[in-house]
Amino acid sequence: MTTLKAPLKTTEKPHQTMEEKMNTLRAGVLGSNDGILTVVGVLFSVAAATTNNFTIFIAGLADLLACAFSMAAGEYASVSSQSDTEKAAVAIEKARLKTAKDDQIKEVQAFYEAKGVTSETALAIAKDLMHKKPLATIVNVKYDLELGHYMNPWAAAFASLFSAAFGGVFPLVTMILLPEAYKMTGTIIAVTIAVSITAFISAKLGDGKVKVSIIRNILIGLITMAIHYGIGQLF
Repeated sequence: MTTLKAPLKTTEKPHQTMEEKMNTLRAGVLGSNDGILTVVGVLFSVAAATTNNFTIFIAGLADLLACAFSMAAGEYASVSSQSDTEKAAVAIEKARLKTAKDDQIKEVQAFYEAKGVTSETALAIAKDLMHKKPLATIVNVKYDLELGHYMNPWAAAFASLFSAAFGGVFPLVTMILLPEAYKMTGTIIAVTIAVSITAFISAKLGDGKVKVSIIRNILIGLITMAIHYGIGQLF
């Protein structure tokens, strides 16, 4: 006798929207850039005051860890606030569906009219959408949100944590491994290349001017190193 087994239920993870992916990627790029500049600043301060490799390494490592966790905490707090705001907006519209649904239909109608749809057609679309998926429709129209998809603070925090740590490792390893005669020059070159890459990615993500972004990031990096080197020389 053959017994039929019920098919196993699989829980499909909801897909990430492009905005969610971009937010995580943005946190990673910014974290990497901050990790590079923060750590190299400390390295130049200490290297200008001492040639002891172990001292330079410990100072750089301590700053790398502090920077990574600080960036992660900042991203978590920032994105949590945004996520809470999005959820609050959804809750407000959910409550309004019970008391002011007609007003919401008019808002959806106005949205489509603004896109060039005739008043009659816009009203028909609004009524149809608000009948089939009212909450998803109104939050998408009013807030440009996809229902159930909120910014993930943990994703942003971990992206920032690991990218800041990775960015900080780059100047730290360069400074420690290079011979004494090439430490400063080699680190400057390495950091210039690194911040150029982060600037390029950042500009592409934000549809900004690539050349301006790269030049700006290089100047900030050079100024950062110069200021910290000067501080190290003073003390």
